[in-house]
Amino acid sequence: MDTKLTLKLEQTIIEKAKSYAKSHKTSLSKLIENYLLQITNDKGKEDEITPLVKSLSGIIKLPKEMDPKKEYADFLIHKYK
Repeated sequence: MDTKLTLKLEQTIIEKAKSYAKSHKTSLSKLIENYLLQITNDKGKEDEITPLVKSLSGIIKLPKEMDPKKEYADFLIHKYK
């Protein structure tokens, strides 16, 4: 059963959200409903890899001999000289 919910938001945010919803062919109510459903889902979604991250995985090929900790330390040393 659908129930009405009243929210107080800044006008500029409402306008941007309406524009976003329209460009994605959905309603603002459905956007908010989906968002609330997603953040309240107890299935441990924080541990899931999103489709976007999955699609980006493996794009950058690093040399096998590269040590990320050493690279980061070198970066910090150079940055704060």
